[in-house]
Parts: sequence; C-alpha cells; structure tokens
Amino acid sequence: MHGCGEQSVLEGVRVLEIGGELGAWCGKLLGDMGADVIKVEPPGGDRTRAYEPFYENQPGIDRSLFFWHYNTSKRGVTLDIERERGRDVFIELVTAADVVVDSAAPGKLDALGLGYEKLAQTSPGLVMASISPFGQSGPYSDYASTDLTALAFGGPVWSCGYDDHSLPPVRGGGNQSFQVVCHFAVMGIMTALIHRQFTGAGQRIDANMHAALNVTTEGATINWLVAGDTVQRQTGRHASVAPSADGQALCRDGRYVNMGIGARTEEQWVHLLAWLEEEGLIEDLGEYLNRPTREAMRRGDAEAREHQRKVASVMRELAAKMDADELFKRAQSLGFQWGIINAPEDVLEDPHFQARGFPVEVEHPDLGRSFIYAGAPYDLPKARWAIHRRAPLLGEHNEEVYAGELGMSADEIAELISLAIV
Repeated sequence: MHGCGEQSVLEGVRVLEIGGELGAWCGKLLGDMGADVIKVEPPGGDRTRAYEPFYENQPGIDRSLFFWHYNTSKRGVTLDIERERGRDVFIELVTAADVVVDSAAPGKLDALGLGYEKLAQTSPGLVMASISPFGQSGPYSDYASTDLTALAFGGPVWSCGYDDHSLPPVRGGGNQSFQVVCHFAVMGIMTALIHRQFTGAGQRIDANMHAALNVTTEGATINWLVAGDTVQRQTGRHASVAPSADGQALCRDGRYVNMGIGARTEEQWVHLLAWLEEEGLIEDLGEYLNRPTREAMRRGDAEAREHQRKVASVMRELAAKMDADELFKRAQSLGFQWGIINAPEDVLEDPHFQARGFPVEVEHPDLGRSFIYAGAPYDLPKARWAIHRRAPLLGEHNEEVYAGELGMSADEIAELISLAIV
C-alpha cells in the first residue's frame, strides 16, 4: 500500500457506485482519496468481470485484471434493483450515503423510481453524479457510445497523430474518454460536497462524456468556433494551425525524448547555449544565437519558425550524444520540461516514476500474494492518497453491509438470497 501526506480528503464520505464501466474510474478516484465506496453489482456481477486479460490467463468472476484496476479501494455488494425488494434495499443504502455515482443508461434509475428527485426526498443532502455518453437529455441522450467513437466524435482524435497526414488519426489507449468524463464528475462531486457544507443541500451532476471530451481539445474547438481555423496533427506535440518544429529526438540508447520547443524562458535559453557549448555544438546554431521573442513565436513569423527548426535540429544532435535518462536528468536539473517517451511496459521500470512512488504494491489476501499497480494520478501534499484494498470479490461485503450496517437479520438476508436479489 502507498500513501502520501497527512489525511484522506474524503474520509467519512460514503459513496454508492451503480451502473456500468463508464463510472468505475470515478468510484476508484473517490475511493483512493479516502471515501468509503460501495460498488453495487447485479447478482451475476458487473460485466467487466468478464473482461480480459485474466490472472494467470484463467477466466473467472474474480480474475479480470481490468476489473482489478478500476475497482481498487471499493467494497462490493450484489443487488438486483430490477426487483421491488431490491429497490427498497437500494433506498436504504442511499439513506446512509453522501454520494451516488450513476452510470446506468440515461433515465434507467428514474424509470425504476430511483432517480435523483425520488432519492432526494429521503436524502435532501444527496449528491448524485450521473455519467453518460451524451448527457441525461438532448438529441443524442439515447445513443450508445464506445471509447473509440467518443474520442472521435468528441474531437480529441482529430488532434492526435503524426505530421504525415496520409496516416489516419490516432486514438489514445486506456479508455481515455471514460477517464476524462470521470475526472469531470469527480470535480463536480467535490464542488457539490463543499457547497453542501455551507448550505446542507445536495444536487445532481450531469456528466456528459461528449461535452467533457469536446472541452479537452486544447485549441482545436476554440480555433474552429472563433476563427474558423482547423488545427493540424503533429508528431509528439500539440496540434496547431501553424506547424511547429519537431520536438522529438532520438537518443544514443535508441529511446526518444520529447524536448518540445527547447527553451521557454530567457534563463532556459542561456542554460541551453551553455550546454551546447559544453558539447561542442554551439557553432551549429549559426546565426541563431538570440532567442526569438514570444510575440514572434506566437505570430508564427517565417523567421521565427526557421529559428525554431534550427534549434530543434541542434537539440537532436545533443540528444544523439547521450542516453535518454542522462539527457532527461540534466534537462530537469536546468528547469527544462523535457520527458522520456516510454512504451507502456517501460513505465513501471522508469527510474523517475519509481522515485515518484508511482508503482504501488497491493495485497490480495485471497491469493496469498501482492501485485504491482499503477499509483497516484496526482500528488496532493496535504491529502493522503492510497489504494486501501484490492477490488472486491463478487458479493464480498454483502454480510458486512446488509447485516452489519443496515441491520438485516439472517432470515432477511436468506430471503434475499433465495429470491436472487443479492
């Protein structure tokens, strides 16, 4: 287990997560920040339990690595909310909760009598975040969506790819669209909880994945809407209306480093010149020893672009003389925002990521061993982050929650089991 700082920001906050995979990352983020997250699954289990890859390549209800990753720091119960008794139990759970994360199809919980208006009658301080592909209402609200179609339709894919536009755009891996909307949902939940501290009132948050993606296209959307300009994809750098110099460089050890525009400030420019002189490359800059003004760079003047290309060329010469890790550490010490381009399988072994505490060991008591997980997505110095437990086994916390917290008798739980409600 791994943590940082002094306390968990969401300690004491109870969250119910219900629906599909679209909201799983939201629940994980809240759980890892200290909230008590209870994942409510149908009796047969969430469908992502059947997603490969599986532990030791053996399929099983509790062996999906996908499910493991997205459901850390949660407890898990089973409940059939399609049945009236199941809905009654869900409402009992809600009365003890602060937040509901709902990623069921738009309108489903409302149709079952479990929508926000109904739940708020008994829990007026409830914060409910409904996460969906296109929002809870509107012309596309009933449309289905996948990570691929969401990234394409929302806009980010247009900006991702290579200088060679004969190649198609690139979709980033790792369910990025789901994660983007979940981050927006978390921000909404945190804001709503702060609002509740002062007013006592809850509220509903409509987290629209398409809208969330559209506002994370950097300058692409605003350039189109305001100026009618279309940004162009560029290899390893921001999409731009005017092409910028290639900022990727191949190092001596065969790895690449993203250098961007090199020097962003006058101080960095001085450091870069000294470094090039140290390596015997200063003369390769020729007439371009003065840093172009910010205004010229912003305007994209022809001379400024040529200056940028020349500097990028000399920086690639510098990279070719050094291993990637050596170049990265030296650049960081001088204040440059350069970074090594890692293959996914290299991330956990990267010395920088290890020094930041990114690889986290998580125990699986049921298997008698531990596994390395991806760690904190952010580092808040005064708020402890931690993976508090591995993902729940199917129905693992039924007795703990239903008997221990809702006070159900053994006979009541047996009845629920006999009716396949849990």
